[in-house]
Amino acid sequence: MAPGAPGHVPLAERLRPHTLDEVIGQQHLLGPGKPLRRAFETGRLHSMILWGPPGVGKTTLARLMAQAFDAEFIVISAVLGGVKEIREAVERARAAQATGRAAVVFVDEVHRFNKAQQDAFLPHVESGLFTFIGATTENPSFEVNAALLSRATVHVLKALGDEDMRSLIERARQALQAPPMSEAAQARLTGYADGDARRLLNAFENLVALAGNAPELDEPLLERTLGEQLRRYDKGGDQFYDSISALHKSVRGSDPDATLYWLARMLDGGADARYVARRLIRMAAEDIGLADPRALRLALDAAETYERLGSPEGELALAEAAVYLAVAPKSNAVYKAWGAVRAFVKHDGTRPVPLHLRNAPTALMKQLDHGRGYRYAHDETGAYAAGERYLPEGVEERFYEPAPRGLEIKIGEKLAELRRLDAAARQDDDR
Repeated sequence: MAPGAPGHVPLAERLRPHTLDEVIGQQHLLGPGKPLRRAFETGRLHSMILWGPPGVGKTTLARLMAQAFDAEFIVISAVLGGVKEIREAVERARAAQATGRAAVVFVDEVHRFNKAQQDAFLPHVESGLFTFIGATTENPSFEVNAALLSRATVHVLKALGDEDMRSLIERARQALQAPPMSEAAQARLTGYADGDARRLLNAFENLVALAGNAPELDEPLLERTLGEQLRRYDKGGDQFYDSISALHKSVRGSDPDATLYWLARMLDGGADARYVARRLIRMAAEDIGLADPRALRLALDAAETYERLGSPEGELALAEAAVYLAVAPKSNAVYKAWGAVRAFVKHDGTRPVPLHLRNAPTALMKQLDHGRGYRYAHDETGAYAAGERYLPEGVEERFYEPAPRGLEIKIGEKLAELRRLDAAARQDDDR
């Protein structure tokens, strides 16, 4: 039956696992000895929050748990449901209890329920009327009430990896009796799906439906099937990496308009906003650094705001951070210093810590002169022990040189003055 025909069951639904062993991915939870595997094997069903991106099996796992324990499976969508649906779920759970059956109440997108709606589950979870399973794509620390969260175990589900996706493609190919798929097409399709099994299966089903009698499912056929969606944003291809490179270079080049353009291009093309947020944090540390330390905090705040709000509301915080990074004074001085000191330490010998800098918690260590001669900076003029050495003997390199921009102008002036005091103190010692 063709996709879209009356009575057609989507491939993603047909391939939904019926046993735990059929589940692809999530081995950190389902592998031997892992938390959910133990719950199935020991028969100890517990309330939980399944947190992970779309299409990774949250609903499937909840359904399998209900089946494994022969429990009534009651589904509520927080997008469409409300107090009425919660009451109906409670009544169904009571009816199941009256017949001696357990009940599992599964709330999809639980983060969309408000505090009062989430609180409505608490007395029934505590009484044991039903086992509560919530599914969310958002951080439950922010989106689920503390009271409900304290009564549930949070299990973090991961996006499916490339090998998992390839296994899923092969399972789908066999189910549809489809021709083989080229390596290049598989790579493009897994990149497009971005760890989302449902997205992959829907695309594969459409691909097979349009393939006709083609002997192979190849890249040109895949592009014709997915069209603009695949071309605009290809996580596995050059366009994705070129776009993030353009965004980074626009920030580094202090062009807020180009920064906003490339940010919008990436988000409009389907880039994971969380990935973009991580890259903004990297830019703040690498390209702004101590020229404006507020940049890093602002990037972190934007990432947290996006976690709370999601799309599209949270994208504004990313845009605000991106513009701030673009107009902030630039310095890669710490970035260069860190690279230089790591390279130095890697190739240098293991130099001993100078005696005056060593810790001396025991009498023996004090007898061995650990800490002898150390000057406590707070007891010195200006809280600075002029002339004191902190590097190992023989190390004269200067790794950090502040840039003449932003706050690092003042940092540079301070370091220059401290070095002047050091030189004067050492000159006095030489006399």
